[in-house]
Amino acid sequence: MAGLGSLALIYPICRFVAFKVPRKPTLVNIAKPILTNGYLVESDFVLFDRNGRCWALSRKCTHLGCKLTYHEDQDIFECPCHQSQFHAETGEVRRGPAVKPLVFFPVEKRESDPFYVVTT
Repeated sequence: MAGLGSLALIYPICRFVAFKVPRKPTLVNIAKPILTNGYLVESDFVLFDRNGRCWALSRKCTHLGCKLTYHEDQDIFECPCHQSQFHAETGEVRRGPAVKPLVFFPVEKRESDPFYVVTT
C-alpha cells in the first residue's frame, strides 16, 4: 500500500515538473517579394516560393537544435553540429543522426506588402 501512496504523490509532481507552457504563434511579415523560384533566409526559417508553391522550413535541427545552413547548390539543409541533412522540398531527413523531419511553418502569400506572412 505504501508503494501506491508514493506513486500517487510522485505522479503529480512529475507532471508539474515536466509541464511546458505552449508558445504563442508569432506572425512574421516579409515586406519584399521573392524572386521567381527563389528563397529568403531568415533567422528562424527559410521561405521558399517555387512553381506556385510557398513554404517555410525551420532552421532548427531536430537532432539537438543547432541552427541549420541552407545549401542552394544541393537544395538541402545541413547541421553544422553533427552533419544531419534535410531535403529542402520535403523537410525529410536525408542523412542522420537526426530522425525527425524539419518543421513546416504556415505561409500566406499576398499581392502587396507584406508579401508573405509566416506563422512560426
